[in-house]
Amino acid sequence: RSPIRTLSEPQNVRARENIIDMANMGAGVGCSSAEQESLVEMLISMNSGNATKALQVAQFLCGKMNSTRAEMDDVEGVLDQTNISLDGAYLMFSTSLVFFMQMGFAMLCAGAVRSKNCMNICLMNVLDPCFSAPAFFLVGYGFAHGNGTPSNGFIGNNDFALEDFQDWHQFIFQWAFAAAAATITTGSVAERCTFQAYIGYSIFLSGFVYPVVAHWIWSREGWLTGFRDDPFLDSGMIDFAGSGVVHMVGGLAGLVGAYIMGPRSGRFDSNGKPTEGFEGHSMTLVVIGTLTLWFGWFGFNPGSQLAIHGKTDLEIVGRAAVCTTLSGAMGGITSLLFLKIRTGKWDPGAVCNGLLCGLVSVTAGCSVIEPAAALLCGFVASFIFEGVCALLLKLKIDDPLAAAPMHGFCGMWGVLFVGLMAKEQYVRQVYGRIDESIDIQYGLFYGGGGKLLACQLTGILCIAAWTIGVTGPFFYLFHMTGNLRVPETDEMMGLDASHHGGSCYPNMLVDINQHEASKQLAALDKLKVVSIHQLDRTVL
Repeated sequence: RSPIRTLSEPQNVRARENIIDMANMGAGVGCSSAEQESLVEMLISMNSGNATKALQVAQFLCGKMNSTRAEMDDVEGVLDQTNISLDGAYLMFSTSLVFFMQMGFAMLCAGAVRSKNCMNICLMNVLDPCFSAPAFFLVGYGFAHGNGTPSNGFIGNNDFALEDFQDWHQFIFQWAFAAAAATITTGSVAERCTFQAYIGYSIFLSGFVYPVVAHWIWSREGWLTGFRDDPFLDSGMIDFAGSGVVHMVGGLAGLVGAYIMGPRSGRFDSNGKPTEGFEGHSMTLVVIGTLTLWFGWFGFNPGSQLAIHGKTDLEIVGRAAVCTTLSGAMGGITSLLFLKIRTGKWDPGAVCNGLLCGLVSVTAGCSVIEPAAALLCGFVASFIFEGVCALLLKLKIDDPLAAAPMHGFCGMWGVLFVGLMAKEQYVRQVYGRIDESIDIQYGLFYGGGGKLLACQLTGILCIAAWTIGVTGPFFYLFHMTGNLRVPETDEMMGLDASHHGGSCYPNMLVDINQHEASKQLAALDKLKVVSIHQLDRTVL
């Protein structure tokens, strides 16, 4: 309320200089020197040259601004931590789903083999994660994602045994994928593989073969990855969740093992035709396994985004889930109708195979293709599966679970499909290249040119060459030393009884034995009757 004291011009100049000096020293307020100087000048003009009053008002306002800034910094810090925690929780949840797929593999394999080998295949599926965990811990993760100084594009060279490591959630998620690759191979060599050979390839695949391919495509330093600043052919290969990295590796390794090991005893007759009696013993287990795998695939594909806290992340995750669902569903429907037309029967096994083929094939591009394209992907995958299965039978390659056609060849189709149908907008989202001034490569059928397709073809050829090239000598070494295949007598008896001392179905085994004994007694009685009739004719 006191009158405003107006300073003379020289006094006002000196006061302004003093105020500016105080501002430059901070003056205990929350504004920068430039901010406080501008504020003081404005307030001096508003208060008829009263510099002292202006400084007081400026200090008060800047103090409030400082308090607000501190509160905003605290809020931003809390939001950052919340986002990190949310992404971490999502990744751990996805890891749980991917690991639960091991249950699906176990049920599927158990139902698809004969009952006398059920215990053996179940044990192998339980041990796949057991052997892969230490192998991936010691060397596998380092080969796949370790980038030392200097790094290289072929194989990782850091983080062995997780020394000085903190991203634990990343390791456990990547390990679940490595375990899946080893499990796929188990189906191709089922019912005749020795246990020592199984242990060997399980460790070899998860600790070396798979990690090298993962480094090429999923590491930022990989020579084929799309995450580099200078990607291969200005594009890099797109394999979002592993049609090539996981499924091709596991499926082609199984194909090599099945070829070197040879078919199961009696699988083909003297004319090379497939024989009856080698079908799986439980369609119930096959269906349970298939649905379990489909459930786990919602961690396998959407979870590969590795984050969910932002709008873009959520959109990518949701699109990946939708495309995964549609491709799997269309694969199941197509196989059902195809087998109905060919055989006249509604075959539940065909539905399961087609569904899984659709899921495998869409895994590479589920985040970068449109839902309608996912339907096409699953539709074609079912025919590829049927064609390759027929081809392997012609070549007398015995794959009890058809793992090579399903994972190896449908995986190839999925990788190739991305080069045809990847949408530009979606590729920009997934790879963080939102700026449209930056050129990117996308699907040929969307006008994106042929560079992405060339990268996808290069990836297919290199993955196939690497997998076959390193697993071939590995399996052949076991073959040459007599450690690859069980003796024929053990195989005919069944691996449950010959190698594990029991059966998954002990009561059923007793029933079967009693049934066989009854059949033998009936045959003996018939023989006695025939002998008596022959004796009567002789007497007559």
